[in-house]
Amino acid sequence: MADDDSLDTPLSARRRWLPRRRERDKDTFGKVAEAIAMFMGTPRFLLYMTVFCFAWLAWNTLAPEHLQFDPRALNFTLLTLMLSLQASYSAPLILLAQDRQTDRDRVSAEQDRRRAERNLADTEYLAREMAALRMALNDVATRDFVRGELRSLLEDLQAERSDEVAGEKG
Repeated sequence: MADDDSLDTPLSARRRWLPRRRERDKDTFGKVAEAIAMFMGTPRFLLYMTVFCFAWLAWNTLAPEHLQFDPRALNFTLLTLMLSLQASYSAPLILLAQDRQTDRDRVSAEQDRRRAERNLADTEYLAREMAALRMALNDVATRDFVRGELRSLLEDLQAERSDEVAGEKG
């Protein structure tokens, strides 16, 4: 065992067979994979694939034998291999795109949950404040209460005055 492969050597000092990818590179690859997966899910891609397959089949069926590169006699083996290769690459790219979307959905759901908790806490706080204000307003004289008291005082004063006026006349 060589010195640079020992377990007590820090990882950064070891020699690597392949260079380490940076986190930014992973994100770039994920974005490219998502773009490819999104394109593969469009009607345009299906149209392109249909035209490509039709042209392939037409050329290898109708062209002179010396120009055919995937003859019908061999059941279009090359086309089958190309479509299998395309499918074998597209499936992992689609899965990677779905994983990234799942991660984004998870982050979004967590943010929504936190926002809902804040809204609930704010709503409960406002409800408590409104209840406290209602309780405090029961002890405060309202405009109608003050008007009623002033009316009753005015009526009492008018009654006393009418009694005084009646007492002076009599």
